[in-house]
Amino acid sequence: MSTPEFSCVVTGGAGAAALRASVDSVTGQSMRATEALVVLPADCDPATRAAAGRLVTDRPGRVRLLLADGTATTTGALRNTGLEAARGRHVLVLGPGERLQLHACRNLWEAAERTGADLVAGRWSRLTGEGTKEREPSWQQQLFARSRTLARFTDAPELTVRDALVTGFCLRREALERHGLRYAEELSRSEILFGPLAAAAAGRIALVRRLVVTGRAESDQDLTGVLRAHRSVCNALVAQGLHDLCEQRERAFATDRLVPLVRTFPRLPAAERERIVSAAARGLADSVPDAVRETLPPLERVAVHLLARGDADGVLAASYALHRPAAVAAPLVTGDDGRVRWPVPPTGTGVEPSPGIDVTELGHQYRGFGELRLMNRLTRCASEDGRLLLEGHLVLPAHAAPDPGTPLTAELEFRVRDGARAFRFPVTGVRGEATAIHWRTHADLTRVLRPLGARDTVWDARLFVEAGGTRSVSDLFAAHDLLDRADRFTARPRLGRLAGDTWEPYVTLRNHLALRLVPTNRPARALRRLVHYATHFRPARKAQLVLKALRRRRDRWRSRAFKAPAYNTWLCRLPVRRGSVVFESHMGKCYGDSPRALYEEVRRQGLRLHCVWSYESSPQGFPADARLVRRWSWRYLWALARAEYWVDNQGFPQNLRKRPGTTYLQTWHGSAYKRMGFDETRVRMQNAPQRRRLQEAVRRFDHFLVRSAHDVHTLARAYRLPADRLLATGYPRNDALLAARARDESEGRLPRPALAAALGIPDHKKVVLYAPTFRGGPGKRKRRRLPLDVARFAERFGDEYTLLVRAHYLEAARLPVCPPGTVLDVSAHHDVTELLTLADALITDYSSIMFDYVLLDRPVVLFAPDLDAYAAARGSYFDLREKAPGPLVETEEELFAVLGRLKATDIEFRQARAAFAEEFGHHDKGDAARAVVAAVFARHLSRTSREAGR
Repeated sequence: MSTPEFSCVVTGGAGAAALRASVDSVTGQSMRATEALVVLPADCDPATRAAAGRLVTDRPGRVRLLLADGTATTTGALRNTGLEAARGRHVLVLGPGERLQLHACRNLWEAAERTGADLVAGRWSRLTGEGTKEREPSWQQQLFARSRTLARFTDAPELTVRDALVTGFCLRREALERHGLRYAEELSRSEILFGPLAAAAAGRIALVRRLVVTGRAESDQDLTGVLRAHRSVCNALVAQGLHDLCEQRERAFATDRLVPLVRTFPRLPAAERERIVSAAARGLADSVPDAVRETLPPLERVAVHLLARGDADGVLAASYALHRPAAVAAPLVTGDDGRVRWPVPPTGTGVEPSPGIDVTELGHQYRGFGELRLMNRLTRCASEDGRLLLEGHLVLPAHAAPDPGTPLTAELEFRVRDGARAFRFPVTGVRGEATAIHWRTHADLTRVLRPLGARDTVWDARLFVEAGGTRSVSDLFAAHDLLDRADRFTARPRLGRLAGDTWEPYVTLRNHLALRLVPTNRPARALRRLVHYATHFRPARKAQLVLKALRRRRDRWRSRAFKAPAYNTWLCRLPVRRGSVVFESHMGKCYGDSPRALYEEVRRQGLRLHCVWSYESSPQGFPADARLVRRWSWRYLWALARAEYWVDNQGFPQNLRKRPGTTYLQTWHGSAYKRMGFDETRVRMQNAPQRRRLQEAVRRFDHFLVRSAHDVHTLARAYRLPADRLLATGYPRNDALLAARARDESEGRLPRPALAAALGIPDHKKVVLYAPTFRGGPGKRKRRRLPLDVARFAERFGDEYTLLVRAHYLEAARLPVCPPGTVLDVSAHHDVTELLTLADALITDYSSIMFDYVLLDRPVVLFAPDLDAYAAARGSYFDLREKAPGPLVETEEELFAVLGRLKATDIEFRQARAAFAEEFGHHDKGDAARAVVAAVFARHLSRTSREAGR
C-alpha cells in the first residue's frame, strides 16, 4: 500500500473479539486508504496475540502489528508507540472495543481537506447499562448541532469543559509531530488529557455532525485515574489563563461524572461503595471548589460534598434523594437563620462539626409529617423462626418530628403489583427518636399472605406509620446487597403448590423491597416450563398473532383514521336535529371561555336548545346537569353530525366536514400579537395539500367573532375570512370582566369572589396571576420550566402577594415547593376569566390574555426575557414595546422592581392601558353574549318568546 490517508491506532485490552471488531471497522472503511496499527503490550495474552497475527495475515498491507517493549505498561504508552509508527497523513486512535462507522474516515478527511483543519472531531456513543445499548452523551447534541470550523478551541468550550475529545477525532500527523503531542504515560486515563492538549495546540478545528465512533466502554472502576486526569486538564487550563473554562469543567465534571456515580450506589455491594468513597475522598480533596459546588442544584451539591468526605452511608442516602427529588433522605435541621440544612457528620474526633449543606430551596420545610415522602431505610431482612424479619428506620426532619410522647403505631403492607389485593401485618416494635422512627416486625408470609398463584406473583412492601392521627406511607428502601438469596419462605397459593411454592424477597429496580412467588420443587418447575412451552410453541404463537391482528383491527375501528371517513361518509347523511348545539372549548380541555358564556346566556334566556358539551379526558369541572360526550367518541361524532349549531373557540377536528344544514359559530380565543394562520412562516412553508386542508377547515366557519378592527386586519385576513362572516360583537367571555370593573368602580374590590376563599387566599394578600404563553411546538403536552423563578418570587413577595400560576393549556407548569399560600398552580382551573376577575395584577409575556385583562383597568406587567427571539421566530403584528399596556421587562430583577412599586406603575400606565383596551377591544361593551345569541339563535329566540306568550 502507498502512503495511507489514515493510520488508525488500535490497542488491545478488551480481548480478541473486541480487537477483531475494531480492526474490521478500520479495514471495512469506505475510504480504502486506511491502515490499522495494532499495538499490543509485551505481556499480552496468547489468544489476543494470535488473533492479531491472523488479522495481519488475512489483510496484508492493511494491518500492521506492533509489539511494545516491556517498559510500555500503560495504555498511554501503547498509544504513543502507535503514534510514532503511524505513516498516514491523518492519525486516529481507537480505544479497546471501539468501532468506526462505515464512512467515518471519509467524513473526517473531507472536512479536513475542505477546511484545512489540523483536528477534525465528530460524535461518538458509549455503552450503557450492561453493555447492550449505546447512547450519546446529551451535551453532544449542542456541540455538534451543525458542522462548523473553529479558529480556536475556546470558540467551542464543550471541547474542554466536557470529555468531548476522548475519542472520535483525528489529527494531521504533521501537526502531531510539530507540536510533539503524546499521551501522558503516567496517567491510566491519559485520553482525557490528550484531547484538550491537542485542541489547544491545533491551529484550526473542524466539527462534523456525523457519528464517528461507537462501542466506547465507560469504565467507572478507575475513579482514581479519572480524577487524576481531570485535575491535569484543569491545571493545563489554568496554566493558559483560562480560569472560566476551568470553573466550567469543574462543574461539568461534577454533573457528568460524580453525580451519575452516586446514582449507582444502591446497586453496588457495600465493599464497592466503600472503595469508591475512599478513592473519591483522596482524589477530591482539592477538586470541585466550594464556589463551583455552591452553583450545583441542592441534591447534586449534597451528593458531591458527601462523596468528597468519604461518607458512604450519606452518599447512599443522597442517591435515594437523587432518584426521588421529592423525598426526604436525611434528618434535615432548620437553623436560627431559617435555612434548612442536610446534616453532615464529623470526619473524625476533634474535628469541628460541619454546619451542614443548605437545601432550603427543596421546600421540605413547608410540609408536615403526613405530607412528606420520607426515606424508609431497611437495615435488616432475614429469616427468623420461619418468618420474615424486617428492621428499618424512617428518616425524620426536625420540623416534622412528632411531639415526644406521641403514640406511634405502624403496619407493614404487601400489595400485589396491580393493586388489586393487599395484606397487612402489625408492627410491634415502633420507637420514635428526634431524627428517626425505628421499627421492627416479623411477617408470617406462609400463613397470612395467600396469593391466587396466577398474575399475582409480585408483591410490593409499604409501611404505614401513624402518629397522633397523622399517617405517613413509605416504600422500603434497600441496597441490593442487603438481601441473602438463601432467605426464602414457604408459600401456599390458593391454586396449589404447583402455581408456586416459595416466597423470595428481592430489591426492585427502584431499590424497594418486594416479594415474588417462585417455583422451587420439581413439579412446580416442570409445570412452569410446560406452561411456557404451551404459550410459545408454534400453534400458540400463531394464535397470539391472530389475537394481535384482531386487537389491531379493533384499535383501527376505534382510531380517528377510521372514524373520520365513517363520519364524513355515513353519519353526515343523518337528519339534522333542530335546536341541537355542540359546545367545545380549547379542544374539549375545559369548560370556559366564550362558549361557556354563550351556553350560560342560552340557559339564562331559557332557549329551547338541546345543548351538548365535549370533553377530552375527564368530565370533572363541567356542570353536573350538562350533557357530555367524550371527544372523538362515537357519541361525539353522532352529536356533531346531527347538530344544527357548532360552537367552539379553537376548532373542531379539521378532517370532519360540516354539512350544509349546520351553522358553525367560531368565537376564537384571543386577539393576535404573533402571526397566525396563513401569515405564519410555518404554514407558508407547508406543501399545497397541507395549506388546502387548513383552508377547508376555516371555510367551515359561518360566524367569526371579532373585538376590533385589529382582529379584522389580522385574524380575519390571516384565515381569509370574508367580511360577511364577521360578527363585531366582542367576546362573550369578556362580559364578566366589564361587569367586574363596573362593580369595582361602584362598590370596591371587597368582598372578593368566592374563588378566593376556595383557593385559601386571605383578604390581606394581593393576588398576582402569572400566565405565560405557549412556547413549544407540535406534539404531546410537555411539562416545562417557567421563565419566571416562582421560588424567588415567593421569597421576595410571599408576605404581600399570592402568585397564581396559569400554564398554557398545551403545556404544564413545573413548580418548586414554596411556602404555603405564596404560589398556587391554577392551570387546571377551567375558566381563566374567573382568575382574571380575582387577580389584582397580571404578569404575562405575549399571551392574548393581556388583551382581555386590560378591560379590568388593573396593572399589567409584561415579562418577556426572549422578546426579540420570539418575535423573530413567530413574527408579530405590532411592536409590543410601543403599545405595551404596562411596563415591559426582560429580567427578573426588573420585574421585581416593578412589583415593588406597583401602585406608582399603575398610575403611570393608566393612559397607555386605556388606549390599548380601546384599540384592541373596541367592540367589548359588556353585552356580547346577548348580542351573539340574538344574531345566531334568532329563530329560537322568537319561538321561545311565542311559547312564553301563550
